Amino acid sequence: MTKNRTIESLDQVDKAAFNPGPSPMDGTATLVTLQIGGREHPTGPKVISLDGVWELAEGGSETERLSSDWPESIPVGVPGSVHTALLTAGKIPDPYVGLNDVIAKEESFKTWWLKRTFQRPQGISSERIVFGGICDSCTIWLNGEKLGSHKGMFAEIAFRVSSRLVDGENSLIVKLNPAPFRLSDKEPNEFFTGMNVGWLDTAVINNIFGWHYINLPTIGIWRSVRIKGAPAVRIDHPFVATKDTGAGVVCLHTTLSGDRRGWSGQLVGSIKPDNFEGTAYGFSHHVTSEKDATTVLLEFVIPEAKPWWPVDHGDPNLYRLKLSFIPDDGGIPDYTEVTFGIRTIEMLPLADGPDPDTYNWTFAINGKPVFIKGTNWCTMDALLRFESERYDRFLSLARDSHIRLLRAWGSGMPETDEFYGLTDRYGIMVLQEWPTAWNSHKIQPFEILEETVRHNTLRLRNHPSLVMWGAGNESNDPTGPVIDMMGRISYELDGTRPFHRGEPWGGSIHNYDVYWGRQPLYRNLHLTAPFIGEFGLASVPNNETVQRYLPDQEKGRWPPPSDGSFAHHMPVFNQKGDLAIMSQYVADFVPNNSMQNFILGTQMAQATGIRHTLELARTRWPEATGAVYYKLNDNNPAASWSTVDWYGVPKLAYHIIRQSFRPLHACVLFERLSSVGEALSLPVYLLDDANALEGSNWWVIVRAYNSDLQKVEDNEFTGSGAVGQVIKLGTFNLTADQTQTIPLLIVTEVRQNDELKDRTFYWINYTGVQGCLFDLPRTQLSLMTEGTNSLIVSNTGNKPALAVHFVCPSISDTFTPADSFFWLDAGEQRKIAVNQTDGVLVTAWNSD
Repeated sequence: MTKNRTIESLDQVDKAAFNPGPSPMDGTATLVTLQIGGREHPTGPKVISLDGVWELAEGGSETERLSSDWPESIPVGVPGSVHTALLTAGKIPDPYVGLNDVIAKEESFKTWWLKRTFQRPQGISSERIVFGGICDSCTIWLNGEKLGSHKGMFAEIAFRVSSRLVDGENSLIVKLNPAPFRLSDKEPNEFFTGMNVGWLDTAVINNIFGWHYINLPTIGIWRSVRIKGAPAVRIDHPFVATKDTGAGVVCLHTTLSGDRRGWSGQLVGSIKPDNFEGTAYGFSHHVTSEKDATTVLLEFVIPEAKPWWPVDHGDPNLYRLKLSFIPDDGGIPDYTEVTFGIRTIEMLPLADGPDPDTYNWTFAINGKPVFIKGTNWCTMDALLRFESERYDRFLSLARDSHIRLLRAWGSGMPETDEFYGLTDRYGIMVLQEWPTAWNSHKIQPFEILEETVRHNTLRLRNHPSLVMWGAGNESNDPTGPVIDMMGRISYELDGTRPFHRGEPWGGSIHNYDVYWGRQPLYRNLHLTAPFIGEFGLASVPNNETVQRYLPDQEKGRWPPPSDGSFAHHMPVFNQKGDLAIMSQYVADFVPNNSMQNFILGTQMAQATGIRHTLELARTRWPEATGAVYYKLNDNNPAASWSTVDWYGVPKLAYHIIRQSFRPLHACVLFERLSSVGEALSLPVYLLDDANALEGSNWWVIVRAYNSDLQKVEDNEFTGSGAVGQVIKLGTFNLTADQTQTIPLLIVTEVRQNDELKDRTFYWINYTGVQGCLFDLPRTQLSLMTEGTNSLIVSNTGNKPALAVHFVCPSISDTFTPADSFFWLDAGEQRKIAVNQTDGVLVTAWNSD
């Protein structure tokens, strides 16, 4: 039955409850005509970096640290963490190996001092020292004079220091207080009883406090430190937003702040394509203010504008805006740059209309509704090492697996500029949540959270990849002053993208009946919701990764001791019996009699338990608008729900999900994972997210194979032209005699104009005999290289090859194939694009 249509959705109900003031783009804009050609820009005030090597020392009184040398100090990198410095200096063993995190954690609850000496910069005036971020609680001195104290990891800390700098050598000292510590009884929920919940007293990454993953609260100066000069008139937080994608109409909002009341000058801008070729344009707009600050709102049309599109829907086109303010009286000019995309985001109702208890869950990008193929994003490293190269590894893997959205979940952090620079360029949308979880917003300090939200909203709002703000993770009561503040600020400082007061909330679900509920895998074959924000299974990383974090004395030992390193590197450090949970699912696939089998079994369970849910959701469009599995990455090397381990090595599930998320894909839906001796009528769907089939002839072929790898049935569905995002082609029928086999394998493929565009295979009927998927008739594979970026795989035997994949343990953390774990028919050959060829072997489940 269709719901009664209402005027308002939960989005509208929430906005009214937040009662926000005007959004930046709500005013009357001044139309500015762009002229062909860029503009000349001054360099602006000087900026001097204080990044690099500082001194680090433990303990001591304020008097001692401010008045003496530190002969016992060790080097520490800024940006960085105390633990990284201690590891580099050989003071602690690698926290990611064995049980060493227990040793390293002792350093978290000490007082640490950092010092940097520097010469006063020349040619700079009205200096400020700006800390991009300090974790977590600190006090700062310059030349022995206290500048101030701060608490909270995610806000910028700035001090005016012109009168405090001296000619010659200056000394900057930061005292890092111990990581927050407070034992919980039952807050914010009973799960945390007896744990350190010090994160509730501030705003930090809370997933390093031991409730999941590693128990290693980290401290440090984790973002850059700079000395900045001041202009006569400062350009504050320029914000570019799209008004009309098709017409290329964008608006620029900024506040100009002078060093005195009454000033005037030229606001000069240049707009040029940033990641594609195109024409540069410029403008100049005169501004006069009788006050010390004024707000400017300009509107202009970019000719032949190219929109920003998410993965598989078009190119993520970016523009760069260079912006200067040149005072009429010759004062120091200001200069800044931002990148932006011409992109709109609108949330449309579900198929049966708006509802006051349900969010509008249909994401429309540039007016086009899109299905959300997503995953959750975890903080990349517990030791606060956020190198661009590591971000690129994980985010390029996300892009390559057709991930359209990352949920940067509330147990992580407002992500870095490096992260967002890459999601912009890769076309990966982001749901950014604030650092709250499980009703912690009712306990965490209001002022620290408000500072976090304000600073990071202004910092991130230009990124086209950012499509939604979220209050936090898994709060069953996302109400109260903090949530109202977050919602209000999202409109008052942005207003161009939606805000959700929680996840799950308003029609979305999180479900772990499979895994925590220890239900069988087939339960996930029926998991549905308008939007799935979390579900998944934990698995163990590949063997080469496990060997990196096991100490030598534990390698090869099976079964592992319950108090050993293998069990320790489990979700929740095995506090909830993860070895037993995983063993349950391992038994579906292989005997649990070796580490290799345990790894294989957990990865098979993860791949099986996730892929069917994702494909079911895609076939339910538009009743279902997205599925976001948990999760892509880890904060340290361990068994977890990630599909790519901490080192950057993809698990089996990564490759299977990549196939399930292909924009052009044929899939089969199953009621059960075991149907031995039962007649089956399996629905067959063709999915075409990007309208790739328009103007072409196409075929969908479905085949079934028995345990001898003999084909027992096939069916072909043909058509021509576009089919829309989802079309049900019919059913693939098997008799009871045909399913009387252990295992049963189903292959689907899409051919467009006789070219293979998609192929995947499914396994069912495997639980009857442990190991049956790996004990099938054998075939032979050969591998040849073609140039430096292609591998040619040939099946030279007379049986199909199952799960053809590449083996390269020495480079598995950098190796990237265009496909893996694929089906290869007997006598068939495939060319696979790769990023490197040396040291790569090929194998399959039924090949050596």
